[in-house]
Amino acid sequence: MSASGGFASGAPLVNAGEFSVLIARLIADKQKLQTQFTVAYPKLVELGFAASMILEADYRERAMFELTFHFDEELSNQANEHILKGMLDEHFAPLDILVSDSGFDIPRLFISDMDSTMIGQECIDELADFAGLKPQIAAITERAMQGELDFEAALRERVGLLRGLSEGAIRECLDSRISPMAGAKTLVATLKAKGCRTVLVTGGFHHFADPVAEMLGFDHVVGNRLEINDGSLTGGLVGPITDSAVKKATLLAEMAELGDGATSLATGDGANDIPMLEAATYGMAYYAKPKARAAADGWIDRGDLTTILQLLGIPQSEWVSG
Repeated sequence: MSASGGFASGAPLVNAGEFSVLIARLIADKQKLQTQFTVAYPKLVELGFAASMILEADYRERAMFELTFHFDEELSNQANEHILKGMLDEHFAPLDILVSDSGFDIPRLFISDMDSTMIGQECIDELADFAGLKPQIAAITERAMQGELDFEAALRERVGLLRGLSEGAIRECLDSRISPMAGAKTLVATLKAKGCRTVLVTGGFHHFADPVAEMLGFDHVVGNRLEINDGSLTGGLVGPITDSAVKKATLLAEMAELGDGATSLATGDGANDIPMLEAATYGMAYYAKPKARAAADGWIDRGDLTTILQLLGIPQSEWVSG
């Protein structure tokens, strides 16, 4: 047991002044975490890591442990983080995890993707169902999210297939098909209560994003606009495209407004989110495609969105119900 009352294992840590540090918070099966840490430790030492593990929180069958890793500086922090995440994934999956090189703070900015992250659906796929085209459009969506297609070209192709669809289908789709992801309201409300600015940035459409943002409590929305004429979709878009570059630029602009030293949290699930996830202080992949998951500082593979609050160290007694 550690001095804080948790489980600790591994050799004594070396002088931190001579080494770099990575800190990982993991939520997984409690017994598996403790057992597998003992198994993984020799491999970590072989890779040049010294490590310790402390129990942070107990959730009955699951638990959150904080692992501190010290390593020499022959490799960059980014390279070591990649190695470390791969090792932890190999031994502890399925797990929820966040890795940091500077500890964990309450973010001043929370910026998130919408489809399949803050809501449980892909809006364009659900809208396509009203045109009888869901299989065709969903297939394009999946390839775009995997990073196999150019985002803008794939977006314009899908929107073009919706030409002639009634504007009323958007409202019907919103009312009957679109629902928030589990924990989304609590995540947004809690972060806002902690003084965090919240921004919803989507490669989807304002016709969906604006009401979703109002429902979840986001402060600001960035997205694309469907062109509508005489009550029907024209198959076109109005204005510039919100793509991966715009998502990253939105994060950077918001951070510049907050000033030096501010921290940011970004969540997303697809290839279009990767630059935003990489630019954030904490980039979290939520049940994400492989490329987005690999690019993030952490991922959620088993819990809901409130798991992010746990990983940030915000006690449940301070959560705000949405």
